[in-house]
Amino acid sequence: MTDSVAKASAPLATRVHGTVRIVGAGLLGSSIGHALRALGVDVVLHDASPSQLRLAIDYGAGRAVRDDDSPSLIVVAVPPDVTADVIQQELEHFPDAVVTDVASVKLEPLRTLQERGVDLTHYIGSHPLAGRERGGAIAARADIFVGRPWVVCRDAETPASDLALVEGLALDLGATPIEMSPEEHDRAVALVSHVPQLVASLLAGRFVDAPDGSLRLAGQGVRDTTRIAASAPELWVQILGANAAPVVDVLDALAADLSSVADALRAPEAPGARRAVADTIRRGNEGVERLPGKHGQNRRFEQVVVMVDDRPGQLGRLFGELGELDVNVEDLRLEHSPGAQFGLAEISVVPSAVRRAVEGLEARGWKIASTTND
Repeated sequence: MTDSVAKASAPLATRVHGTVRIVGAGLLGSSIGHALRALGVDVVLHDASPSQLRLAIDYGAGRAVRDDDSPSLIVVAVPPDVTADVIQQELEHFPDAVVTDVASVKLEPLRTLQERGVDLTHYIGSHPLAGRERGGAIAARADIFVGRPWVVCRDAETPASDLALVEGLALDLGATPIEMSPEEHDRAVALVSHVPQLVASLLAGRFVDAPDGSLRLAGQGVRDTTRIAASAPELWVQILGANAAPVVDVLDALAADLSSVADALRAPEAPGARRAVADTIRRGNEGVERLPGKHGQNRRFEQVVVMVDDRPGQLGRLFGELGELDVNVEDLRLEHSPGAQFGLAEISVVPSAVRRAVEGLEARGWKIASTTND
């Protein structure tokens, strides 16, 4: 065997060692399986649904269970209402393994296990902030964790080797481990995940009885705002129920804000009404500025909106010519106007590249619809 062939066939260096058992072969479980297998890790899958399990194995997320399996790490990726039960079963069946879970609520299953008197020495709750609107093994992707936060909830009794294994899982999958307490985690996801889901669903719900003519006016803004409204109701009933108190706190504050804006708009000519509306929009500007950008940075980008003909190969040509101009595309958003034979490509670039991008693209025949500074 030549050196080049040997290197190509050798296992990749990973922080996770031994066999990883994944319980729950849905979107997150199968995605973890795909990512680990790509690194040469032995992955065994288990799921209460035989058809879901067979599908995940057929797609290559892992192998079937064997009697002699001795996993070093177990990842529980099951619905929230059975997470505590499965964690307990895995800890009892594999006492030498480290067990983590990827449920989106951390405090409720921990309290349940503590109340049952379960030995939690080798349990570490975790949560990758990643996902898709679609679920199941068929929607799984190995790259959904890349660049995403992965919360790890340790305590004072957590062995260092166990913590290293769970954090190593996150790092191997391209995620960024962040240590939080279960309470901190649940308050954080109530604000940045759970309430946004409800807001998107409530807004999209207003479309059900809306006239068709109104919906034909919908642009990218409303699509962005309601994208996550396509999520599965069954799963969200469990998530919201398990994290109800922090979610209610945010909803109450949001309801007060909505009431204040509504009061101002009931009498827009009244003293202070316009300021109340302007302050609301400005506070939103400030909040958006605090959101991490690409690679978790707070770096801000400018937008260049390019008109793209609705023909094959146009996006490829656009990217190619931006590359020739030495302009890196930091982000991309596409919008199609109903009935139009073109789309709008909103390209995010660093501020110093705006002029070079605009002048270079226009010289190559592209039409610039707008820039951030217009």
